[in-house]
Order: sequence, then C-alpha cells, then structure tokens
Amino acid sequence: MGKNMKDEFRKKFPKLVQEIGNTGSVRIDAVRTSTKEAEKAAHSVQGYEPTIIDFIRRCESDKEALEVIDFLENRGEVEPGYAKRLRNQLVKRGLRSFGPKKTPGYYEQG
Repeated sequence: MGKNMKDEFRKKFPKLVQEIGNTGSVRIDAVRTSTKEAEKAAHSVQGYEPTIIDFIRRCESDKEALEVIDFLENRGEVEPGYAKRLRNQLVKRGLRSFGPKKTPGYYEQG
C-alpha cells in the first residue's frame, strides 16, 4: 500500500486506524486446506480430539507424515480428496507448512 493510499485510509477511517494501531502484522505459521479440520482445531478447548494435522505436526520427516496420511486414509478417518491435498501440501510446501513441531508436553506448556 503506497503512502498516498495509507494517508487516504487514515483520513477516511481514523477510528479504525486508532483501534488497530499503526504497527503490527499477523504471522501465519501453518496452512489448512480443509475448513472442517480448521474449525475442529479452532473450536475445541475441552475434550480435544486430535486432527490429522496434529498427528502430522508430531512427525520428524516427510516419510512419517506420508505414513500418517496413508494410515488414516486407509482407516476411513480421512477422505481421499483431503488426503491428496495434504500430500500435495507436504510435497509443495514442506512438513512445517502444517505448523511448528508438536513435542511431548505441548499442551501442558499453556
């Protein structure tokens, strides 16, 4: 956004600019290709049920992640189309595109 556009935005929406401040950014650490999986992750605080993404984030290598995807697809817990998108994401964007590695004690860290 050019300086002129920023100035125009500030003039048109001064309260909004004040609310959001002049600094800040949003860091995106992971990609979700399924709205259903993203919603499960976002809305589960108590009685948390891990998603396939949670299992993938515990993997050490692409090979392990592929095994997880294949296993859950073969059990019918992941739809074939979604499994394919996960494999594509793994190949194109890498293992950590699903989020940082989850280690034992991840949830106890708060």
